[in-house]
Amino acid sequence: MARALSFNVIAAGVSDVGRQREHNEDSYAIDLDHDLFVVADGMGGHQAGDVASRLATSTIADFFRTLAGEDVTWPTHFDRSLSDEENRLITSIGIANRRIFEQSQSTRAHHGMGTTVVGAHFSTKKRRMFIGHVGDSRAYRIREGKIQQLTRDHSLANEPPFDLTEAERAELPKNVITRALGMQDNVVVDLTHDEARLGDVYILCSDGLSGMLADERILELVQGMFASAGSRPVGKPDLEDLCRSLIQSANDAGGDDNITAVAVLIREGDAEDAVPASRRSMQTGTPTPPPPSGAGR
Repeated sequence: MARALSFNVIAAGVSDVGRQREHNEDSYAIDLDHDLFVVADGMGGHQAGDVASRLATSTIADFFRTLAGEDVTWPTHFDRSLSDEENRLITSIGIANRRIFEQSQSTRAHHGMGTTVVGAHFSTKKRRMFIGHVGDSRAYRIREGKIQQLTRDHSLANEPPFDLTEAERAELPKNVITRALGMQDNVVVDLTHDEARLGDVYILCSDGLSGMLADERILELVQGMFASAGSRPVGKPDLEDLCRSLIQSANDAGGDDNITAVAVLIREGDAEDAVPASRRSMQTGTPTPPPPSGAGR
């Protein structure tokens, strides 16, 4: 009897300092053992932003790995109105928020640091992508020639004061966020889920990408990946090339901020066939260095 094939995922990520910044405060994590993908965009002076973003990605990933152990006690309230996957996301992000907040309060160099975050967890059993986010890092889904933003930016432009006129709202800066990890000891996490289909591509990114590229350009580059692959199956190197193409396009458009992209492809097959066992361990962002002085500006 033929063995039934299930959904699995492959993924790749790239982070870049951009053309205008001196150091990279973005971080990302990919953990294929737990089908977890995270992008964080840090903020704070004296490089505290990269401390915050790395705390976010590492804490979320550590929580998912801890839950895989035996006899684990749930560390916070378990919301029975939510799925197990949503509880994992909201709890891991909440723990990350508390760690960042406590470190910002106890260490002068890190005072005021924070980070946005978008995390995605794929359930092979339910064939759903669960997404939690805080801030303006985004998740997109590309399907059948169309792109859809799955998250809503927590920004001043999206959540303006009620007493402003339409003209005043139109002039609000789009890059001012209204919610981030580390600002308070608790944070509200927005949750959503998406019914995945074979061939779906999910893009998680910092606003260094979404702020420089129109959705149509992101769609064009994803479609270009499949066109270049031709009839062969799309693999992890293709996704790495896609992330580099997205980042290059953002840099060509000005590269005003750090840029991070994680690409996730839903495909058919056994989970162990997606990536060799020796390569299924944690992958984290290793930001590329800034260009030489005067290069690409």
